[in-house]
Amino acid sequence: MQSRYSRQEILQNIGEKGQKKLQDSSVAIVGCGALGTVAANNLTRAGVGKISIIDRDFVELNNLQRQMLFDENDVGTPKAVAAAEKIVAINSEIDVYPVIKDVNYTNIEELLTRADLVIDGTDNIQTRMLINDVCVKNRIPWIYTGAIGTSGMSMNILPDKACIRCLYPGVPKAGSLPTCDTMGVLNTITVIMGSIETTEAIKILLGFYDKNEATNSNLIVYDTWNHSFDSIVVKKNEKCECCGHENYEFLDSEEQEIITSLCGRNAIQITPADPKELSLRSIGEKLEKLGTVMCTDFIMLFKNDETEISLFRDGRAIIKGTNDEIVARTIYARYIGT
Repeated sequence: MQSRYSRQEILQNIGEKGQKKLQDSSVAIVGCGALGTVAANNLTRAGVGKISIIDRDFVELNNLQRQMLFDENDVGTPKAVAAAEKIVAINSEIDVYPVIKDVNYTNIEELLTRADLVIDGTDNIQTRMLINDVCVKNRIPWIYTGAIGTSGMSMNILPDKACIRCLYPGVPKAGSLPTCDTMGVLNTITVIMGSIETTEAIKILLGFYDKNEATNSNLIVYDTWNHSFDSIVVKKNEKCECCGHENYEFLDSEEQEIITSLCGRNAIQITPADPKELSLRSIGEKLEKLGTVMCTDFIMLFKNDETEISLFRDGRAIIKGTNDEIVARTIYARYIGT
């Protein structure tokens, strides 16, 4: 009987030794949306031994158009949990770790520094800058990837090479960049860019970037509608704040409570300064007289005429129906507490 990875092992690029390297590797996927689900699926089938799936959100119906691991039965389930369940069914030989957390400056080093490689499946530039800080500081390779409309881009961020701050010296302001919610996205581009990202991940895990073969830090830009493909050389900037001056300003934040506007969703996420494990069912019981409550082991959903709240066990909440931080704070304090 042929092994699970027989078609991969006969590839000259991989072989049995390469397959063993993949099985001994650890990857952290930050964000399990369109790109993250493709990467998780591909890496699972390729036999990467340890995969951490880190995501703060839960599956919604509109995700199913492009987020390939999910189906209608997953709606309302945390993405990290739903993805982990699918992955275990695909390949029970690997270790999968679902993490339902918002990645921020208080927890990102703990979440990422044990990984051999970090995969970008996020949807905002601020989180990518945080990933960049941690990975450059700890010399962990990571892959920046994004997709919107019918086009996408990807770039390997390798030790001693250009980092994302070399590409974007000035960080775009929140809300200044288009999002999938405002511009839309074709599901084929997310599959293509997720597959490009996964191919680069396999090459990096096999050590090709150490050998300076086949892997580089060029920015790859592809438009699936027009079939245009460009590879842009990104040179390391010796004056770069991050990889040049070792100034990790996103990681070294002194903020306390973290307020995040969720692009295109008319929602605010609030992460408490001192996250504590909450009893979701106890809170839900108190809120039942004020509106509709649905509660699982991972999330409590509360809705009334005024607002809609998604509360997670660590105290993090998504307040829907407003983009005003003050209003969101008030709602959080009113229904959840300070």
